[in-house]
Amino acid sequence: METKKAEEENEIVGKPGIIEKDGTLYVSGDDYIVRVASALANSTRLYILKYIREHESDVGEIAELIKQSKANASAQIKKLEEAGLLRTTYKPGQRGVKKITLSNIRKIVIYI
Repeated sequence: METKKAEEENEIVGKPGIIEKDGTLYVSGDDYIVRVASALANSTRLYILKYIREHESDVGEIAELIKQSKANASAQIKKLEEAGLLRTTYKPGQRGVKKITLSNIRKIVIYI
């Protein structure tokens, strides 16, 4: 008899995609593996991801952190978001709303 964890893993492996569960990102299928690997292959994005794991941040804070424009920081965030490595929410700011990034990804499992 399979354990619940083994059953969940078999379900994930059988479907190409990117699935986040309890701080672990499960990736299967060539296109999805390439998307995640590409996002992680850039040192700036990796730096952002590590920072966001510990600090919920807005685009302006990330731009200052990486010493780049807000537009470039936003592009880096979008690439990480498309790979399922972080997510964004909106919160009220001083002028309008702020785009806040956060991530709880601690581990990535890639099925080839």
